[in-house]
Amino acid sequence: MDEPRYSRWQQTTAIHRPNNNLLNALREEDYELLGANLVAMEAAADTLLYHPGDDVEVVYFPCAASLAAFLVTSDDGNDVEVTLVGREGAVGGIVSCGNLPAYCRIVAKGKGPFVRLSIRHLEAAKLKSPSLRALFARYADCLLAQVFQSTACNAIHSIEQRTAKWIISALDRTGDDVVPITQEQLATLLGVGRSYASRIIQTFKAGGILETRRGALVVRKPDMLKARACRCNASVADHFEKVLHGVYPIAEAAE
Repeated sequence: MDEPRYSRWQQTTAIHRPNNNLLNALREEDYELLGANLVAMEAAADTLLYHPGDDVEVVYFPCAASLAAFLVTSDDGNDVEVTLVGREGAVGGIVSCGNLPAYCRIVAKGKGPFVRLSIRHLEAAKLKSPSLRALFARYADCLLAQVFQSTACNAIHSIEQRTAKWIISALDRTGDDVVPITQEQLATLLGVGRSYASRIIQTFKAGGILETRRGALVVRKPDMLKARACRCNASVADHFEKVLHGVYPIAEAAE
């Protein structure tokens, strides 16, 4: 069966576009350069989008509550998350010209919808539209800011602050109080032992901030969780707001 594509009729109004804030930020004439070549897909949890060294031939746009994570593998074989991307952005070849090798692993976190676009079609559209090219360059700046902030956060903030920050970051992007992640997966993403992550989660549970469910965390008191987190998410959101107004999702409900 052919994969669903977005028809020209669907391109005429933003409401019929995929639920991705970056795509919805495009002007109508710029979106029309891309829309017919967007391919809808459903990613399973932990779907590998890119492995280090893979040719980057496709851009993936997380939609609705979907998430993608950049992961760097340490010398001992553990993955450490570099940054998390939701419907505010995209992963893979945003500003590169031509196919380049992926540096790190990129995986889908949890099950959810994406749309994908070949680099070939994106580059052809950029040649036709300076405004489309500028928007993706601005997003690349925001993504780099996330990486910078994540690097600083891992170096100076406590495990508790980083745990709270990661959960809040996921909440902002999904618009849901349920984060589909196990304590073991969370520990891996934070680059810490499972016992450390479990201890933090138990502290949050004792304070009534969240509950654990099989394969998920359920946040009951997001304001209290934010009070435990560092300001890294807020710093990234502020930069997004200055560079790409309205694109970064802040606790808005997923459609």
